[in-house]
Amino acid sequence: QREFTQKKTFTSWINSILAKHSPPYVVSDLYTDIQQGHLLLDLLEVLSGQHLPREKGFNTFQCRSNIENALTFLKSRSLKLINIHVADIIEGKPSIVLGLIWTIIFHFHIEELARTLACTYNQPSPACSSAVDSSPKASRSAKKSAKIKERWKMSATKALLLWAKEQCSLHGSVSVTDFKSSWRSGLAFLAIIQTLRPGLVDLEKAKARSNKENLKEAFRIAELELNIPRLLEPEDVDVVNPDEKSIMTYVAQFLQYSKNLPESEEDMQEKVREAMDWLAAQEKKLAELLVETENETYYQKYQEMMSFLETFNQEKIPFLPVLSSKRGETELSEGQQQMREEWDKVISQINEWKAKLDQMLPSPLDSIEAWLQEVERLQAEDLPDLQDPFKAMSAFREIIVIFKGLLDCFDSHLDTLQSFKNEDEKNMPLVLPEKLEEMKRRFSNIRSTNPSTFLEYHYGLCSAIANEVKLKLNIWDMKYGAKESVESLLENW
Repeated sequence: QREFTQKKTFTSWINSILAKHSPPYVVSDLYTDIQQGHLLLDLLEVLSGQHLPREKGFNTFQCRSNIENALTFLKSRSLKLINIHVADIIEGKPSIVLGLIWTIIFHFHIEELARTLACTYNQPSPACSSAVDSSPKASRSAKKSAKIKERWKMSATKALLLWAKEQCSLHGSVSVTDFKSSWRSGLAFLAIIQTLRPGLVDLEKAKARSNKENLKEAFRIAELELNIPRLLEPEDVDVVNPDEKSIMTYVAQFLQYSKNLPESEEDMQEKVREAMDWLAAQEKKLAELLVETENETYYQKYQEMMSFLETFNQEKIPFLPVLSSKRGETELSEGQQQMREEWDKVISQINEWKAKLDQMLPSPLDSIEAWLQEVERLQAEDLPDLQDPFKAMSAFREIIVIFKGLLDCFDSHLDTLQSFKNEDEKNMPLVLPEKLEEMKRRFSNIRSTNPSTFLEYHYGLCSAIANEVKLKLNIWDMKYGAKESVESLLENW
């Protein structure tokens, strides 16, 4: 039953996407149509907006090549394709095909939509940086940290669920706790419709109707009034254990609808004014704190900073949608540009304050903090992208030497941190315990990402060497006389 529901839901979702393809494509049997590879490439091109390489024919070799191109593209976006192989897709194995389509739906549909909610619900979205985290590691790309990617995957699901809860909470007794049985009565779907388009449903009447009647009504209104494709049927949801992935796919379409709702310029200007007032108050509060704590101990200064940041991060939540607007600089109004500049200014001041406090740490913690920041900076940096292989080889060799030199101090710094006696001559704490715990966590993070960082550096070095060899071989692609002269040429190089 679960497999049948997923096949039907995923097929309907694919058809709603491929309706935008030129020419439009309609999937009749997912397991059969996917075997040629053209379906996958068409789907990925519409979702990504990119043109992907493909073989135009339909023989076995061309089909295999097209599927390989699709999987390669997905891997380039740091997607994990566990146990998904070309041969299984060519055979149309149901579990493999459904697993692949779900990966695509989650990444391109659910994750992209939930990313806009992640800041609001305080989740670790790569698109939303926290003012608390001044570590350069916060900006590390997804491909450099699979663990961050997995945490974000979980929080994307959570963000979507919290959004659904929020829509339903406006209507009293309608409760949503999961993407399974919470939707069986149909009331959750109707509550979301009522929030997005007030007046389309009567929830009081719905409470007296059967599950199937409510589901049928919700799917009908969503399709006719909200133009949301009908991915589900009442019998798919009104069961003991509805399919979670199918319901998530459908609910995400309501989130998509809410994102496309136009916002009046007047409402936007009002939100910008409120955000500007809040930012001005934060800047004033920060300036006053710096003056008030000037003669206090390091412990008291750090305590004040943590208290300020805790309040700041709570108060900023309502302003995040307007602060994290995806519009480009040219599309922003004068007020929005000023707001962005003010936001950047406040964040910069907070990070400067934190950096100064880190420099004021009592010895030997100050040197350990400096070491941690340098290692994190190296780990966060993108790999050199040099066109000249010889320069790339030199750059990677230099990075490896520097990184290895830093990590040679790992054990000694960690031992010093763990043995640090956190009290002065009056038996009062020198440093907030939270700061010491934060430093220990950073050591753990460095230890866990250290092997992958070294692998990335060595991969870059080996790639540069390979490119240099190819370049030389291309230059030397002519007769150079005897074998000995060629060997001598290679040895000299």
